[in-house]
This record gives sequence, C-alpha cells and structure tokens, in this order.
Amino acid sequence: MDSACWVRKQDLPPPGGYKPIAYKRVPGAHLFNGYQLILGYFAMTAGALYLYSLNHKKIKKHEIELRSSKMAIYPVLLAERDREYLRQLRRNRDEEDKLMAGVPGWKTGTYFGEPIYKMYQPEKLIEPIYHEYFAHCSPSHFFRRANLKLKS
Repeated sequence: MDSACWVRKQDLPPPGGYKPIAYKRVPGAHLFNGYQLILGYFAMTAGALYLYSLNHKKIKKHEIELRSSKMAIYPVLLAERDREYLRQLRRNRDEEDKLMAGVPGWKTGTYFGEPIYKMYQPEKLIEPIYHEYFAHCSPSHFFRRANLKLKS
C-alpha cells in the first residue's frame, strides 16, 4: 500500500493573515426618535379605539334586537304554556271520567261525592299537586319531567 495516500495537507491561514477581531461597540441604526414613537403609540391607540367603537355599536345593536325579540315573544310563550297546562288538566279530568265510569256514585273531582277541597268554588281554578298533574302519564315521562334542569 502506498503511504502517500494517508498523508493530509495541513490547513494554513489565508495569505496576509486573518482580519482583526472586532470588539468595539457598533451602535444600531436609529429609525425613530422618542417623539415619533410616542406619536405612533397614540395614533395606533386612536385607530384601535375607533375600530373597537364600530364593532361595539354593531354588537350593542344586535343585543338590543335580541332583547326586544325576547320581550315581544315572551307573552306568547306564557300564553302557550298556560293553554297546555289547562289542556292537560282537561285530559286528566276526561281520563278520570273514563277510568271511573263503572264505579257507582263516583263524581269526577270529588272523593266518593265528598269535595276534595274545603273551599271549593266552581269558577276558581284549583291547581293540583305535582303528582296529580302527572297521574295519567307514564312513569318514565313523569321522572324525566321531575328531574328536568332548566338552562338559563
């Protein structure tokens, strides 16, 4: 084997030597002075406030419209709730009539002819307790309604 192929050439400095090492402070270029920075800050803040106010007006208008629509539809929803409540009371009464049709002496709304409430007035609505209201429903429907969590 030739021994010349194993010899490497040594790295030497470039001709004329290396450049001197820079150790002195080199100040950065000044793009803005202090007054320009403060003026730029206030200009950016004013622009951001203007854009914020435009967005805020849109959001506020949308909130007012939503609140107005809720206030407009609220009486209708209450009336529908009350109508459904009265319909369920009528369904309960009709179901009691069908269920107790074969029992002699049974009068709907009483307990074997005795009024359930002491101060019964025919023109006044006497609201039933929760269990009486759901008396003719399936137990699963009753439990689902009893454990209902309303979201605000």
